[in-house]
Amino acid sequence: MSNRTLKDGIVKYFAQFPGRVFTTKGVSRALGVQDPDAYQGLREALAQLHAEEKIRRVQGNRYGSLLASERLVGRLSVTRQGGIVKSKEVGEIVFIPPRFLGTALDGDLVTVSLFANPALTRGRQRGDAGGKRFEGEVVDILERGRDLIVGRLEKSKNFYFVVPDDSRVSRDIYVPKQSLHGARRGDKVVAAFERWESVHLNPEGRVVEVLGKAGEAKVEVLSVAKSFNLSLEFPRSVLKEAEGIPESIPAEELKRRLDLRELACFTIDPADAKDFDDAVSLERISGTLYRLGVHIADVSYFVKEESLLDQEALKRGTSVYLVDQVIPMLPEKLSSNLCSLRPREDRLAFTVLMTVTDNGEVQEYELRESIIRSKRRFTYEEVQKTLDEGKGDHASELQGMYELARRLTEKRMKEGSIDFETPEIKVRLDDGGKPVEIIKKARLASHRLVEEFMLLANRVVAQHIGLYRKEDTIRPFIYRIHDSPDPSKVRDLARFVGQFGYTLNVNGGASSKALQKLLVSVRGTLEEDVINEVALRSMAKAVYSETNIGHYGLGFKYYTHFTSPIRRYPDLVVHRLLKEYERGMKYRRRAQWQEELPDICDHSSGKSASTSIGWERKVAGPAENCGSVGAR
Repeated sequence: MSNRTLKDGIVKYFAQFPGRVFTTKGVSRALGVQDPDAYQGLREALAQLHAEEKIRRVQGNRYGSLLASERLVGRLSVTRQGGIVKSKEVGEIVFIPPRFLGTALDGDLVTVSLFANPALTRGRQRGDAGGKRFEGEVVDILERGRDLIVGRLEKSKNFYFVVPDDSRVSRDIYVPKQSLHGARRGDKVVAAFERWESVHLNPEGRVVEVLGKAGEAKVEVLSVAKSFNLSLEFPRSVLKEAEGIPESIPAEELKRRLDLRELACFTIDPADAKDFDDAVSLERISGTLYRLGVHIADVSYFVKEESLLDQEALKRGTSVYLVDQVIPMLPEKLSSNLCSLRPREDRLAFTVLMTVTDNGEVQEYELRESIIRSKRRFTYEEVQKTLDEGKGDHASELQGMYELARRLTEKRMKEGSIDFETPEIKVRLDDGGKPVEIIKKARLASHRLVEEFMLLANRVVAQHIGLYRKEDTIRPFIYRIHDSPDPSKVRDLARFVGQFGYTLNVNGGASSKALQKLLVSVRGTLEEDVINEVALRSMAKAVYSETNIGHYGLGFKYYTHFTSPIRRYPDLVVHRLLKEYERGMKYRRRAQWQEELPDICDHSSGKSASTSIGWERKVAGPAENCGSVGAR
């Protein structure tokens, strides 16, 4: 088949499915391209057609018709400028001007009609600046994204209404007098959204819960949880299932696992931590070789797939950390007891044992189900004191860990990892629960120590699956991915830092190394915090995906979340997948995972994004208190 014939066939085939995108393999099957030489020709033809602006390419090297179908389906995210709908089917983002939102609310599943303007499409394909993008109008609401709205009850002369706390809900909710549920003016309430039939009228609802007087500290914290639809209590059926889990470990389970109970491992966590899902160990093999162990709570042993506990964990997606409390993903019996790696108690773990050189190179590794007994529960401050003074419990191991972590950091920075030194804060409350002081938390070497080991374990696990090549079998998996930033945002950042006398090289798009060079140059200056913040906001958001594209911010080709299964659902699924692959996953089971993982990834990404601020860091969300890249 000639190049011209092949290109014509591709364009005609795509025209039959204007709303879909295809992988190169998918196109080869459709066009009957089989032998290796012809397949290479197909890849070249696709690249040429894209360069000639005759087809489009979307994330993940998928191709499709240049003009998408006139209507797309996706979730609506409301912003100050209007709305954004991302269509999963075609991989495009559509901007909705405010006047074309209709009665849609943030989080709704909507049908969008694209405005007919091919120039916008061509601009999108070239990645041109100047605001060229897909635009459209919401024409149908397929599913409401929320049925509860938190806000303050107010009263006009003739009617009551709820002023939403969430700025993304731009209209007040009208509440009939008979639907107040005992609420009074000035109360913080939860209103059930019932109908909104016309943009000329306000939405209607009814009060279903009165939280208390607006402005009271405890009421405001509770309203935050309710706003994100977070469940403060577990259903009775879930608690009952948790209570039915035996606390003793069967002898046959102990026998089949790698017994590491004599190993000197320990946990390092914040002083107020109640669950400990990772422990670390380090043994010197020779002068330049170490045996690094990262031991993670084996939650998957206790939380069985499709159990009530599993369904509730998936629903929650993550543990959420508020100012004065934690809303856990798992009931306390599991999160703070059975799964928690408490000191001097036998605990089931999933262990990554790595042989690492003193330069941070992993020579070999093994993943094993294990049983451990943590020798001590350290706080970050205790570890730091031991490092500073050179004495104390496990001083030798901690000093070795510090040196190895330092070299891992240096190696990571050289390879293009970005290190955002954004300040982390702690809010001090008075006896009434009101904030009285904001404290900037010190970034300790002990934080870095744990962070680097968790990053390495997550990376090794992702490579273990991602680099697997046997009989062309691809293993379904969950990756933590981070796309490169939008070129226009990088150019804006370069102009911004230029005002302070700094330079960001954006030729061909900013590399992670160029961005890291900028951050190093501003370290210790008066403008460091503001430049770090603006740079952080120019980044794409890290998400979970069954398709790996690497992690731009970390500079890793393969990365996942393996190290926090007590408080992140994707980590729990990663553990299950690893175990199934070790046992030998059947084809039918692999197909089932391929079907289920996209939904798990989308749901988990949404839960993570809705309860945290920024890129891979903690403000009031599910990431842990251990640095800027969400390693744990």
